[in-house]
Amino acid sequence: MIKTGIRDSYGREINYMRISITDRCNLRCCYCMPDGADWIPMKDILTYEEITAVCQEAVKLGITRFKITGGEPLVRRECSKLIRMIKEIPGTEVVTLTTNGLLLGEQLESLMQAGLDAVNISLDTLDKEKYKQVTGFDKLSVVLASITKAVESGIPVKINAVLQKGMNEEEWLPLTQLAKNLPLSVRFIEMMPIGYGNIPQSISNEELKDKIMRYYGNVTEDFRIYGNGPAVYYSIEGFKGNIGFISAIHGKFCNLCNRIRMTSTGDIKPCLCYEQRWALKPALRMEHKEKRQESIQKILIESIKNKPQMHCFEDVKSVSEKHFMGQIGG
Repeated sequence: MIKTGIRDSYGREINYMRISITDRCNLRCCYCMPDGADWIPMKDILTYEEITAVCQEAVKLGITRFKITGGEPLVRRECSKLIRMIKEIPGTEVVTLTTNGLLLGEQLESLMQAGLDAVNISLDTLDKEKYKQVTGFDKLSVVLASITKAVESGIPVKINAVLQKGMNEEEWLPLTQLAKNLPLSVRFIEMMPIGYGNIPQSISNEELKDKIMRYYGNVTEDFRIYGNGPAVYYSIEGFKGNIGFISAIHGKFCNLCNRIRMTSTGDIKPCLCYEQRWALKPALRMEHKEKRQESIQKILIESIKNKPQMHCFEDVKSVSEKHFMGQIGG
């Protein structure tokens, strides 16, 4: 029986948590951390045991779906160990992973053995030189090999692409072709004004969708459920996979938001747009188990009850979150 998630003050069911396990990354994407970052000391980052303790209390509240993110989560040792620990919590439904794909190929087997349910792979271009320009590294072939291996393994695969004007805006065509040839989803994500994303280069998904529909012709909305998030999917005749759009700016979906986020340092963020956060670390490091569990639940409940009605990404001056995405959790 599926447990009903806790509801926020606007009646939205919250059943999904995105968990950052590190701020570190092995790429330097131009819209995330082109100049690197001052890494958080490991002593300040939650242990796997502490993350699992939060998930245990979250499941009791009806939050049963988890996404492991970073930074790049696979640069942290034994990521598969954490996935196994969360999957073993009674009531956990789904544990998925977002990655840039560089280490996925070599870790895929252990991740799947741990119970990983699906994987999202960030990829903004299929052009070798553009990939190097966007990410800072000549590693496109490694990512493509990881995608192939993941698809062949049978695990559900989604490709996440961010298009930027003057950078890779014409890459929509080769990226959509991935879904023609492989049974995966290619999702186009509008850039959100967070950190280095706070630049006027966003491409409207409405314009992109119109362009794709004109090019391919036979495009129909796909109403099947493909995960936890707000993507709207479309099927194209002759495609093995499908196309999705996550339109935070031009297709505001706050009324359907079902998530909270936890940073690698144990801060709960009910909305990506705002700086507002609730610190779990003091509760996690209480000695008395029952008090620790009670305090974690209270903080989760409080953060959810204070979840804003909607973001304000369309009004950049009102966005109060100043951290980069790699520091928050993708």
